[in-house]
Amino acid sequence: MLDPDAFFRAATLGLCGSLRFEEALPACVRVLRTAMPVDKAFLQFFDLNLNAMRIVAIASPEEAVIVDRMTPLSEAARKELWGFAEELRRRPSRHVWLFADNPLAQTLTREIAEFNRLVMTSIMVMPLGLTTSAELVGRGSIVLVTEGDERFTQQHAKLLSMLKEPFTIAMSNLLRHREVLKLQDRLADDNRQLQRDLIRRGGEAIVGADFGLREVMHRVRHVAPTASPVLITGKTGVGKDLIAQAIHLGSPRRNGPFVAVNCGAIAESLIDSELFGHEKGAFTGALARKHGRFERANGGTILLDEIGEMPLEAQVRLLRVLQNREIERVGGVERIPVDIRIIAATNRDLGTMVREGRFREDLFFRLNVFPIAVPPLRERACDIPALVQFFVDAKARDLKLGDSPRLAAGAIECLMAYPWPGNVRELANVIERAIILHRGQPLCFDDLGVHASASTHASPVEGEDVPRLDAFLRRHIQTALEMAGGKIHGPGGAAQLLDVNPNTLRSRMQKLGIPFPAQRQQERQGLVFKPF
Repeated sequence: MLDPDAFFRAATLGLCGSLRFEEALPACVRVLRTAMPVDKAFLQFFDLNLNAMRIVAIASPEEAVIVDRMTPLSEAARKELWGFAEELRRRPSRHVWLFADNPLAQTLTREIAEFNRLVMTSIMVMPLGLTTSAELVGRGSIVLVTEGDERFTQQHAKLLSMLKEPFTIAMSNLLRHREVLKLQDRLADDNRQLQRDLIRRGGEAIVGADFGLREVMHRVRHVAPTASPVLITGKTGVGKDLIAQAIHLGSPRRNGPFVAVNCGAIAESLIDSELFGHEKGAFTGALARKHGRFERANGGTILLDEIGEMPLEAQVRLLRVLQNREIERVGGVERIPVDIRIIAATNRDLGTMVREGRFREDLFFRLNVFPIAVPPLRERACDIPALVQFFVDAKARDLKLGDSPRLAAGAIECLMAYPWPGNVRELANVIERAIILHRGQPLCFDDLGVHASASTHASPVEGEDVPRLDAFLRRHIQTALEMAGGKIHGPGGAAQLLDVNPNTLRSRMQKLGIPFPAQRQQERQGLVFKPF
């Protein structure tokens, strides 16, 4: 004699005993089979938008398959379905249909069986969800089938009706989980597309590739198609990240992810978790498994920016990744293979750090396979006009100004004479500040260097004069004249050293009151009258 309570408990435990529906549904079918003749079970629901029956899972006692199989229904079948739903609305909430002796859905049953090539002789259906007609067909049903005529009985229907709530919860979870997976895939696709757009935009923004960065881009084109590690060096703000993106875009991994990690911005206690991930419960606060940056970069490129800031302990684990191409999550024992290309970037002298014991020598040699040194902006002043135009257009778009503002007379010469300690990043900030301050007017840069001086130097003591910008420019030009031996134009002249037009340099000298070499010689000889 079958115990209904024991049957309910065993079937529910089978249905809820695994998070994997492919395992849970066959376990439940095996329990059902101990009380009734079940060959297969189907989970399905009627799609109101498409007027079609959707099968979402098919299970036998041995296995289950998660599907999304849509069966189009004829008008006659849809009428039968609505009539079936309307009659069921008047029935008890736990009613189960035995289709073998029900004339209301013969067309519906035949069409579903023929379309899916199923042998469905005896059928038992239990609606899942609420009992109103619209909610009934929207929430679905569990269908049990077996070969042979009229094999299901009212006793079987009564046993199945006990499992309405567990099946309703299970199907609801399945549909929601499937929707989450779809949204997750869509989000991943959107992120990949956004990343490609951002990388493509960044790759196009390498201004000076044919001038000041010509040698750098020459090396980029050579190393990009390979899988060799690259070490990019240069001062802060020179655009090392753009060079890394250019390498990624020129490589066979261009369609894979590009993951940038600022090693100096991660707390030492969290760097292992950020880079390698962690397992659930690995430490306090680890409520779920987390994939690290290396796993996210699998199949693509990872940029380890500010690699010189990485602690020595983390350097050891990074060396293992480079050697074995495997990682271990924090709190885990499984070795996870990763297929990644590593690009490192730093503004520090790693060679000096190695000699001082602050950076591992073996890791340095692993990373320094193909070094690329990005020159500071002051060494490629020829790129400044193009960079200024690029940033003026970009900032005007960002600030929604419409037309790009123009520069005031002499503004570009002022920018080219400035030493740019903050490099390209400082230039971008200066352009944005000028656009905000001189909205609707030509851009000038009278405050150039003032903000940097204020942030990097202590305030002058009371009564001490603050040097003017003209004084800085005057000293800069005088130094170039001394290095050129007083020569302005021609090879080795001050104009060539400053990378400006000789006429522009003469105009600037005249404005700043710097005597020309011939005038200086006359002054020394007392031939030029100078007022007291």
